[in-house]
This record gives sequence, C-alpha cells and structure tokens, in this order.
Amino acid sequence: MTQDVTEGGTDERSPADTGSGPGTDADTGAGADATARFVERFAAEMTAAGMQRMASRVFAALLASETASMTSAELAERLQISPAAVSGAIRYLSQVDMVSRERDPGTRRDLYVLHNELWYETFTRRDQVLTRWEKILREGTDTLGTTTAAGRRLAETAEFFAFLHGEMTGIMDRWRAHREAQHQAGAQN
Repeated sequence: MTQDVTEGGTDERSPADTGSGPGTDADTGAGADATARFVERFAAEMTAAGMQRMASRVFAALLASETASMTSAELAERLQISPAAVSGAIRYLSQVDMVSRERDPGTRRDLYVLHNELWYETFTRRDQVLTRWEKILREGTDTLGTTTAAGRRLAETAEFFAFLHGEMTGIMDRWRAHREAQHQAGAQN
C-alpha cells in the first residue's frame, strides 16, 4: 500500500490504484520512458504555442494517462515536480476549462480529470470568443468610421473573425459526423 497525501487528506492505496502497477502507462522500463518522452515533447509544443510550461506538462501527463485523471501526488511523482507546481498548473488548466477537479469515490482525495470531448469544447469556447470579439470590433468600426484607416482595419478584423466563426461551425459539424461514423464503424467490427 502507498500513502497519498492530497488537499483532502491521506489515503492508503494499492499500487494498482496509483497508476503505477503492472499494465499501466506508468510501468517501469521502455513503456514509461516512451510515455515520458511523449509528455515532454507534446508539452514543449504546447509551450511553444503559448501555454504555460508547467501547465503544458501537467496537461500532457493527463492526456497520456490511461484514465485521463491523476491526483496531485501522482502528477508530482510522474513529472518530478513540486506539489506547488502541480497546484499552479491545475489552477491555470481549470481557469481555461481544460481540466476539472473531482472527488475520487470512496476516498478523500481529489482527482484532476480531462474534460470529455476536450478539443471540441475548447474550440467551441474559442468560437464564442471570436463572436464576442467580432461584435466589439464592429462597434469600434461604427465608432471610428470606415473612412479612417483604423476603422477599416477594425472592419477587416471583424470580417476575419466572422469568416473564422463560419468556418469553425462547419468544421465542428463535420467533426461530429466523422466521429459518429467512426463510432458506428467500430461498433460493426
């Protein structure tokens, strides 16, 4: 049994509960090394795209975990980082709706869980942001007038966001249809 100390208290858990037992993505050896390399490579890409470094690492670790959920202690151990670093990363990921905190049934520990349909939800929220920006830009265009360089620039930016919104809606519709077809094909096999 191992002990896990979290914000909610201390729990005794077997190696299978911690994600470090046989047959998990935390196995020692080549599988764990390959997973760790993937986590660091994907985290580096996300960091290069603008996400905070530690949040990128925590997100990638959750993404690569078999259950898409881990405790603070598991994340700290897996990534060899401090609990404070995990806490800061989780705070950021929660603020941008990429993870949520859930209580592990029957225990006093918190699990950090990736959202279902994470990418779909993320892009849907981005689409909503684009719509709000477009509205504000159109108001700015009305204020500055299309006879000014600034007004024309705002109008063009608003048009760009309107275009993205339309394209994003179509992409999301095609994704849902594609995913459903994949699920149906998998069910038939």
